Amino acid sequence: MTHAPPPGPRRVWSGRLGLLLAGLAVGALTFLVALQVRAGSGGGPTTLSPSDETVASAPEPEATTASPDPTVTETGPPPPLAGLTIAVDPGHNGGNGANPLTVNAPVPDGRGDTKACNTVGASTDTGYPEHAFTWDVSRRLAERLTELGAVVVLTRPDDAGVGPCVDARGRFPQENDADVLVSIHANGTEDRGAHGFFAIVSDPPVVDAQGEPSVALAHDLVGALTEAGFAPSSSVAADDGPIQRRADLATLNHAERPAVVLELAEMRNPEEAAVLESEEGRQRYADAIAAGLVAWAGTGEAGPTG
Repeated sequence: MTHAPPPGPRRVWSGRLGLLLAGLAVGALTFLVALQVRAGSGGGPTTLSPSDETVASAPEPEATTASPDPTVTETGPPPPLAGLTIAVDPGHNGGNGANPLTVNAPVPDGRGDTKACNTVGASTDTGYPEHAFTWDVSRRLAERLTELGAVVVLTRPDDAGVGPCVDARGRFPQENDADVLVSIHANGTEDRGAHGFFAIVSDPPVVDAQGEPSVALAHDLVGALTEAGFAPSSSVAADDGPIQRRADLATLNHAERPAVVLELAEMRNPEEAAVLESEEGRQRYADAIAAGLVAWAGTGEAGPTG
């Protein structure tokens, strides 16, 4: 049998070179096809990364609702008390009882006479003090008024101090650019049968703001308290409702803005004491007063008068 001679080195090298060239040709063709596909899609030259194949084979994400354009804002009516500064006066103070010399010192009453700087205040039969009640209601009221757009200033920062004196409380709204003053109190009538709230305004007025502007404010506050379910006073009655007109309250006499003192309840009446001793009851008082201020602001009466 005749055997073919083994391939020489030249033939082996030539065969391998052919295979190499064929592989390079296939790779080049694949690369050109890829470039044409990318160019046809509108994209420019792209640097490939190891994750490109995974990204290309991933399913399309589900459609989602787009968030509103942050540059587009909806405008609505301003809060009802926007632009107003309201002075809230929590009656008395927690340190008054321990400082009799300070609270009994005479101060101007706003009509040429004097009054004691301050007083300790009343309390319920269980010992809940007026100063704690007025502070808590005022704090809740300030929070609600702020939500309604007002700037709120308080005549005292806590329930542990002394004073301020009644004349300073009256000067507070004009000294702090407030538009109105509401002074929060509760009455201490000895008669346990007495019940209900009432409002007090300065009369005769020392300045114009103490006249009809304060009376209008008192009416709106009385209306809101009544609507909230609180009973008007059984002992204070007048042609214009449970509104007292007095000349002896220095806080009101010194105020040069519409100003009202609110006696929110009779502290020695057991039923009313139970309401004002509860957090729910104090929140109801605060919400009602805020509603009265919104009503007053809505009538166009808001604004400094002097």
